Amino acid sequence: MSIGEWVAPRRLGRDFRWLLSASWTSNVGDGIALAASPLLIASMTDSPVLVASGAVLQFLPWLLFGLHAGAIADRVDRRVLIMVANGIRALVLVALCAFLVTGVATIWIVLVVAFVYGCAEVFVDTTSSTLLPMMVKKKDLGIGNARLQAGFLVANQFGGPPLGAFLFALGSFWPFVAQAVCVALAVVLISRIATTRAPKRDADAPRTAVHTDILEGMRWLWRNPPVRTLVIIILTFNITWAAPWGVLVLYATDYLQMGPVGYGALTTASAIGGLLSTLSFGWLERRFSFRFLMRVCLSAEVLMHLAFALTTSGAVAFVIMFAFGAYAFVWGTISTTVRQRLVPHELQGRIASVNMVGVFGGLVIGQALGGVIAQVWGLTAPWWFAFVGAALTLLLVWRPIAHIAAARPTEDEDDAAAT
Repeated sequence: MSIGEWVAPRRLGRDFRWLLSASWTSNVGDGIALAASPLLIASMTDSPVLVASGAVLQFLPWLLFGLHAGAIADRVDRRVLIMVANGIRALVLVALCAFLVTGVATIWIVLVVAFVYGCAEVFVDTTSSTLLPMMVKKKDLGIGNARLQAGFLVANQFGGPPLGAFLFALGSFWPFVAQAVCVALAVVLISRIATTRAPKRDADAPRTAVHTDILEGMRWLWRNPPVRTLVIIILTFNITWAAPWGVLVLYATDYLQMGPVGYGALTTASAIGGLLSTLSFGWLERRFSFRFLMRVCLSAEVLMHLAFALTTSGAVAFVIMFAFGAYAFVWGTISTTVRQRLVPHELQGRIASVNMVGVFGGLVIGQALGGVIAQVWGLTAPWWFAFVGAALTLLLVWRPIAHIAAARPTEDEDDAAAT
């Protein structure tokens, strides 16, 4: 088997390869910005509030526009929406480069650019998640999502950040030039996809308001116990996960005495574990049921929090982070695959957006709680909070997980346009 066939099996179709190429290319650009954006903000201000604002702007657009992005994705040709939103992202980056080259850029301009870019990104990410179910058969969603996750890890987590830091050292505008090129190239690659279309609508049905579409999606979610439970699990586990993760840098540098380099190595260990697990996802999917894998992943999450609460060794922390990456990306692939299998095509955008709002809402709540808990009770306290909260949640959802994994799609016919 050739490498190309292993990465993107022929049975997934040509359009999947275009989608995969666009995703990987876009992730290279996002990975560059992952390192370059904080460096740019830090070079312009010493204010912790303004520096933190750059991170907040990653979440705020999702909370403001996430549900609207999902409703719009279910109204229009999804490929065109992605191309338009990516085009806006590219133009915003070009404007930023012009500000930097001419020397007129200020911290306020940079933060406004970050917010506008983030708003466009909400529409790109929400809509992109709806394309895969339109391209491949339901039985191939797992391997398709695993390959998209692998691209995220390689491009966004491994390759992009070092490249972004290197380009920033050459000049503050070079990382954003490279990011603009990547985003523009993603537009071209997405344009080659042929199987997307506007979701089916009754020609005689009156045009509804966006908020009406959002409510329709929420009602469907509430009446579908497997998907509803899955979204609740993701929200809850993101709260418990984010509580200690918000102070991870202090935990690693002050409590474990690992220093800045050690802290960076922790995130690398997680990415390595995730890459290995996503590349082996096909093997896992053939040998184990989703029910078994979902229970293992959530149980590992509980044990991970306990291990971090107990350990005082940096070496042990590396092992824990490697294991975290391995199971977390398996969970991410499975949860996305299960949701895509169960949600009708015409609701994919709205349900995906609810899921993402839950993800980012959980991160905001969890990080806020973690900061307060660490301030009052110390740097290991957030891990104990996460352990107890995740363990109680797991007990409540242990049996429903079986129903989630065994649920049948609402559409029995496989109308994916794979070739």
